[in-house]
Amino acid sequence: MAVAYAKFRNDEGVAAIAIGVTEFKCAGATPPHDHPHVYLNMGSAGSIDCPYCGTRFVFKAGLRRDETEPPGNFLEDEAAE
Repeated sequence: MAVAYAKFRNDEGVAAIAIGVTEFKCAGATPPHDHPHVYLNMGSAGSIDCPYCGTRFVFKAGLRRDETEPPGNFLEDEAAE
């Protein structure tokens, strides 16, 4: 069964983005200005830094999988292959 991962971007270059999931993909920026779309898993840590763009992603309970703070950083869902 395929798993859909939420994908996030950071076009504005903010230091941190709050998201409502702990497993996701970071694209860096909207294609074609993206970096390799890397899978990240916060585990129980509550935050993780993308190794490519340095964006810190912070889990915030109550946000939907397509919501971010600041708003507008959700890119898409991706089906795992």
